[in-house]
Amino acid sequence: MKTMERNKMPVREWLPLFGVTCAAFIFNTSEFMPIGLLTGIASDFHMTEAGAGRVISVYAWVVMALSLPLMLLVCRMEMKKLMLATIALFSVCQLFSAASTGFAGLLASRIGVACAHAVFWSIASPMAVRLVSDRFRSRALGMIVAGTSIAMILGLPFGRMVGLWVGWRMTFAGVGVFGFAVLAYLFFVTPKLEATGEPFGVSKLPALFKTPALTGIFALSLTVSAAYYTAYSYIEPFLLQTARLPNGLITAALSVFGASGLIGSKLFSKCYDKAPARFLNLTVFGVTIALLSLYPASFSLPSMIVLFVFWGTSVTAFNVSCQAEIIRRTDENASAVAMSIFSGIFNMGIAVGTMFGGAVCATVSLSAVGFAGALFALPASIVCRRVGAGCGVACAAR
Repeated sequence: MKTMERNKMPVREWLPLFGVTCAAFIFNTSEFMPIGLLTGIASDFHMTEAGAGRVISVYAWVVMALSLPLMLLVCRMEMKKLMLATIALFSVCQLFSAASTGFAGLLASRIGVACAHAVFWSIASPMAVRLVSDRFRSRALGMIVAGTSIAMILGLPFGRMVGLWVGWRMTFAGVGVFGFAVLAYLFFVTPKLEATGEPFGVSKLPALFKTPALTGIFALSLTVSAAYYTAYSYIEPFLLQTARLPNGLITAALSVFGASGLIGSKLFSKCYDKAPARFLNLTVFGVTIALLSLYPASFSLPSMIVLFVFWGTSVTAFNVSCQAEIIRRTDENASAVAMSIFSGIFNMGIAVGTMFGGAVCATVSLSAVGFAGALFALPASIVCRRVGAGCGVACAAR
């Protein structure tokens, strides 16, 4: 009985953590919405899918460029106030996206969302672990990952369905309204989270880049995200035009992909600490195999479903492993800044992958995006061996 009570998270910790998880859900839904709505956006603005893909690539470039500068600018701000301000900016810009009358207006509002994204994903995981007792830190990270996975299970496919029924604008408007609801909830349930110790300053920045394990994780995030998003950014038109799936099955396939993230999160909590080097290598290997198998699997619906489960599990396990390692290797005041660097570099990979995938679609074939993404996966596996070895040494030392 005592063991059960000890393993039960107190309500005062669970309530704000649930709010941050909901915020992760809407931020992740918003980030990937254009992927499921790309065909509709392109049609509305009389563009090709590759041209409309700029709402993904420009978004990623903005997050890449501004994650670190914005975090350095606001890192002395009390964390609750920072989170609320970030969600407010996010929600307002979603409504502007819904009201945009031209592609330039949509792009401008997405840049505003990207600024909010840059700050949110820098503070979400550090805030989650600060909201709970030490023994619940892994569970807190798992809940943030769960919010991300549920966004891919429900948010992205549901947004796509709304887009098909009443237009892509209503999808953006709905996310904006949900954002304001989460803002109100967090205002009432989240305690103040003042920084402890000396605030992080620019002078401490070089030390982060002198940590071999951190720089290895940063390099790994760049190559894996570029590999992944070369194909994933164009997965909706790929399923529609190459796999020739009807709209209903495309939505179901995207839901399966998202649901597999919960499997990846569970595998992380069970396996990573036991063999971190092997776990990291397997996740990168899994992404590589999935990319190489994308086109061959497109000839059969069952093989596509199996592939999506494998692919989604691998990439989710990879992401949460990187975040856990960053938080473990930095102190409380440096973790948000280190996460901002990770977020910026990861989004550089998204931008590179999306642009490369668009070029492949325009000059080679949409069906080749999986093979093109695999070109980034080989250097990722090489980097992973070095990073994984470092993680193994660190865990052995603990």
